[in-house]
Amino acid sequence: MPPAEPHQTHQRVALSIVSTLYRSEKYIQEFCRRSAAAAERLVGHDYEIVLVNDGSPDESLGMAIDLAHDIPRIVVVDLSRNFGHHKAMMTGLQYSRGQQIFLMDSDLEEDPEWLDNFAAKLQEHRCDVVYGVQISRKGDRVERWTGTWFYRIFNSLTGLALPENIVVARLMTRRYVDALLQHDEREVFMAGLWQITGFAQTAIPVVKHSRAESTYSLKLKVELLVNSVTSFSNIPLYAIFYVGATISLLASIGSAYIIVLRLFSSTPLSGWTSVMASIWLIGGLIISFVGIIGIYLAKVFSETKRRPYTIVREVYRVRHDSDGIARSLSGELISK
Repeated sequence: MPPAEPHQTHQRVALSIVSTLYRSEKYIQEFCRRSAAAAERLVGHDYEIVLVNDGSPDESLGMAIDLAHDIPRIVVVDLSRNFGHHKAMMTGLQYSRGQQIFLMDSDLEEDPEWLDNFAAKLQEHRCDVVYGVQISRKGDRVERWTGTWFYRIFNSLTGLALPENIVVARLMTRRYVDALLQHDEREVFMAGLWQITGFAQTAIPVVKHSRAESTYSLKLKVELLVNSVTSFSNIPLYAIFYVGATISLLASIGSAYIIVLRLFSSTPLSGWTSVMASIWLIGGLIISFVGIIGIYLAKVFSETKRRPYTIVREVYRVRHDSDGIARSLSGELISK
């Protein structure tokens, strides 16, 4: 994790556009060009574009550094390896210096031109966050179905009212981002953190493009659901107690029934099948419950070690001379 509040080490700007890079070489040039044009329409030259390289295996980092020569307001934060999308976003927010911060993905499924409408909505409602919600979820039937049930299960198990089909794109005030960055947990689920941080938030409908196959496979979606629920809810732990109490109650009723038959009926009881079925049922439940407890223990283990959730290898930004003219691009080595 980068040093505390690195955005304070440089002069503030009016707007920061923050995005992450992972297999982004096909999109990065157009993304930066369109983002710069949208920012200049809104705030002139008082902006920056913060790109976080999340250990991308392609040429995203080199292309981003080259683009910083042409667009001096680009800041490239290079992570030491791949830490994950959500943790990379949090790192980008830590390095942003803007009074307003526009967070979005760099794959152009979200249009940089949305910035105009988001800024107008932010000013109109005098809120701290304007976030995008898809009018219709992109993808095939399976992706839409799994996405819908993800939000339903998450909301029902956590008690939060997370809006369905939200996108990454959101325009935020400085005070909201500073509050968001106070969350220092190792297991990061951004949508949940966005919600529990509070402040006045307003949704705006958007149409998200489908330019590439989602990198979130069914396995990753299940892992994300488990991580998000166990990060924001203790209901699964309470459910273990209630399921156990219910089984005990049913077992007591069944035992009483068997005793009554044995005392008042001469009919022999045939129980091998039911006994085996009960053993497998109880055994499966016990293993599942131990697994649930194990997930929470793993999270406690991860949090107590307090390891940094990202490590920044270098930060590349353009150096300016005393007249404010861009002269050279240099890397700032970040050490703990």
